Amino acid sequence: MSLQDKVVVIMGASSGIGAATARLLAERGAKLTLAARRLARLEEIKTAYPEASIETVEADVTDMAAVQAVIDHTVAKFGRVDVLFNNAGIMPVNNLSELAHQEWQQMLDINVKGVLNGIAAALPVMRKQKFGHVISTSSVLGYEVLPGYAAYSGTKFAVRAIMEGLREEERQNGIKTTVIAPGSVKTELFDSINNEEVRESLKEAQKQPGAEMMALEPEEIAQAVAFVIDTPKNMAVNEMVIRPTGQEV
Repeated sequence: MSLQDKVVVIMGASSGIGAATARLLAERGAKLTLAARRLARLEEIKTAYPEASIETVEADVTDMAAVQAVIDHTVAKFGRVDVLFNNAGIMPVNNLSELAHQEWQQMLDINVKGVLNGIAAALPVMRKQKFGHVISTSSVLGYEVLPGYAAYSGTKFAVRAIMEGLREEERQNGIKTTVIAPGSVKTELFDSINNEEVRESLKEAQKQPGAEMMALEPEEIAQAVAFVIDTPKNMAVNEMVIRPTGQEV
């Protein structure tokens, strides 16, 4: 099945990696359902590709009913779900000593519960189909922990654990799983950092000479997502770590 035949749901499609993936897949002829809280952003993507088959749905990944509505809409429109891309996420940065309870809760709700909600909505459809592909965005910080990033890393380690469990449970049902683990990428993720000093220092670093070796463009991660989607039925790329060449961590 080529990309042109794929029915792909992208959660968190309004910016960054999700939006870049939406554009690339639209160019390659995939049938898309784009979901995010910022519906206007999704409509901009749809307008930019008038020849593409694109559905847009406003949805918050922390709301199970809203996520279920995205999957139901996709099945009603296209008859199936080939791929679910769980991409929504936030990255507040603070030492644990800051006791940032609200940040911790938001990260758990979006980064972890959002992935579980996506799986819960799409899995019954994929099991009935006897095929499907779930992709979720983790991070290189889902493999390593740095000071200030402990809570965030915890959520991204959790994504890897959930996806490995899904792989083991559903491999005999023809369902593939992929964890995409990017390093530094130029996205709006930094805007979710409430610590102003850290946020501005990270943004400034991306403007320095040679920054292209230290941070990837969202379009480059989108290429990786398109690659794993286009693999044969009997081939599953379960984990893909994608770092800028110059990144140390």
